[in-house]
Amino acid sequence: MIDKIKEKAYKLPPISLEEMSGIKLMNRTDTKYVATISQLLSFLQDVEGKYYIQEINGVRLASYHTTYFDTDNNEMYVMHHNGKLVREKIRVRTYEDTKITFLEVKNKNNHKRTNKKRIEVRAVDSLHDEQERVIPFLGKHAWYTLDSIRPVIENRFNRITLVNFGKTERLTIDFNLRFHNLLTDDRRKLEHVAIIELKRDGNVSSPSLDIFRKLRIQRSGFSKYCMGCALTNKGLKRNNFKERLNLINKLEKIQTNNKP
Repeated sequence: MIDKIKEKAYKLPPISLEEMSGIKLMNRTDTKYVATISQLLSFLQDVEGKYYIQEINGVRLASYHTTYFDTDNNEMYVMHHNGKLVREKIRVRTYEDTKITFLEVKNKNNHKRTNKKRIEVRAVDSLHDEQERVIPFLGKHAWYTLDSIRPVIENRFNRITLVNFGKTERLTIDFNLRFHNLLTDDRRKLEHVAIIELKRDGNVSSPSLDIFRKLRIQRSGFSKYCMGCALTNKGLKRNNFKERLNLINKLEKIQTNNKP
């Protein structure tokens, strides 16, 4: 699977991290889509001549390791499940290709805009050792203190980042998702689906929208934290995620019966 994706990815023209950092989407809207790997391969073929691909030190398929935190009563998960527009997530993410790790706080407001703040840390298990920096950071940007949260679930995945030739949008494509619930010790792989997130400047036209329609790639909200928890912890409420979980299971089944 990864070899086929890599083959497609290396046919696209590269763009550097420095060039990517100059692309400011000031009035950004984010939309997520869920695709099978077969659809993803067709999508990567159809974006040729329309998109650059981010390349860092020769790497185009970046590797990520993320640990999400929550309270003892899973307050952050429950707020998202219950449809609260104003909500927060706290995570530690390691960019495995560069070995750089950040503590990140993501806040979503009632206009569905996301604000992310982060600081570099040594590792996910070093937060208490670095509390002279971590505690003031959380005090300024988060609703929760370091002592009120605990690590809940970790995930690993690969990511491709695209930017259109007009430099008015970015696409992140996450695949090869693996979850490990740190509370239940349950594990789940999503080997046959990809999550595509379109981040564009307002409602400007996007070359990808026509491709999504052509390939019948479905728009669907997908929080890696919430979906990972729902898939690996049967004790959590998940009624409001049932439609998304059913879509994932359907696409996994389709892809298993029709491997690329």
